[in-house]
Amino acid sequence: MKKLFLYLLIIILYFAYSCKRDIGMETRNNLDKNHLLKVINKDTQIFSKVKAPLGEIIESLPTYENLIALTFDACEYKKASYFDTTVLNYLIKEKIPVTIFVSGKFAVRNSEKLKCISQYDFIEIENHSLNHNNHTEKLTIKELENEVLENDRIIKEITGRNTKFFRFPAGNYNNKSLEVLKNLKYPVIHWTFVSGDYDKHMTPQKLYNKVISKISSGCILIFHINGRGYGTREALPYIIDYIRNNNYRIVKLEDVFE
Repeated sequence: MKKLFLYLLIIILYFAYSCKRDIGMETRNNLDKNHLLKVINKDTQIFSKVKAPLGEIIESLPTYENLIALTFDACEYKKASYFDTTVLNYLIKEKIPVTIFVSGKFAVRNSEKLKCISQYDFIEIENHSLNHNNHTEKLTIKELENEVLENDRIIKEITGRNTKFFRFPAGNYNNKSLEVLKNLKYPVIHWTFVSGDYDKHMTPQKLYNKVISKISSGCILIFHINGRGYGTREALPYIIDYIRNNNYRIVKLEDVFE
């Protein structure tokens, strides 16, 4: 009788322990899942894209994260222009996410290089008009539409991808210009502040000092990669070092905007 009682007691204790262990494991698993979800949500907040507004000028990233968008203009106006290979090779070597706004004339003249670099997933190619007319506000609606759509056609023919964003040449526009881009479903993305690298008197040191003095979270930086960024090739590596050392994350515009 004592042996039977002992066996029953052992069985009861065993099942009690098993239930407690299963409940504990289930609780722990639920906690692990909840923690994982929190981590995923936290990490993906950086990559949560927002709908880029139409009919207005975007000058900064809509984020409180330490994000910086690095953009370059690759354009040709009156004289033949080519990629600044020093800047381009540095970006490729360091695999730095970058958005390049390309004009049609420049795209045609640099088609082989453009096709090559468009294959890198960290390089984004966007629309900077066909002829880089510095006063698009003076164009007719049809002329401006052609500047945008024809350039998009050329870039797609070269890279295999349509452009999604537009940047006005020289930053000049009016309400009519914005309305044209709105109707074409093109968000217009400019910059947070002008770097001034197109100024021949802008030394690399001056360029570096100006940029790092103005950088903040959400900045859209602008430089030139068509040979007109006179201090850029020397200053850029130091600017990138500053950005990285201050815990900013460099992104393409398409990483943030839909």
